[in-house]
Amino acid sequence: MKINGNAIRPGNVVEHKGGLWVAVKIQHTQPGKGGAYLQVELKNLRDGTKLNERFRASESVEKVRLEQKAHQFLFADDDMLTFMDNSTYEQVSIAKDMMGESVAYLQDGMEVEIEFHDDSPLSVILPEQVTLEITETEPTVKGQTAASSYKPAIMENGLRIMVPPFCGTGEKIIVNTETNEYLKRTE
Repeated sequence: MKINGNAIRPGNVVEHKGGLWVAVKIQHTQPGKGGAYLQVELKNLRDGTKLNERFRASESVEKVRLEQKAHQFLFADDDMLTFMDNSTYEQVSIAKDMMGESVAYLQDGMEVEIEFHDDSPLSVILPEQVTLEITETEPTVKGQTAASSYKPAIMENGLRIMVPPFCGTGEKIIVNTETNEYLKRTE
């Protein structure tokens, strides 16, 4: 689907210079001389490189629709991750590098969304929240209040996050997978 260059919004995936790019940031600019343009920061979906481009309203770009399918995480093997399509039971293998640091949140049997373009997997979308157990943290110091300070904690998956002082070793907490932040204790 063709769209005008000034209609690009953050999160849109466009075909540009022979690759697939996602718009990260946009800025409308109207110089004193000449026509207005849209300054767009693009990130390549395949290799992660970034690019800054100017698009005028008169230019058109190809907006790409990605297909999202529900998958279940099965296992990790060396540098590959294997997922199963929930509807067809077909298995898909994806390189760990594609997920970056968020690979630490994967748990056996976890439900994820995988984005495809022409039957080629591009990205893995994790659930917004996961439950993790604290394996190591400092003991609570008497007199500390929950509002004033946080302490470092190491989770079962090896991630290090900041938790309120009332959280202790062995407790299960809910963590935001996008921001790596503590949300709440489990019941």
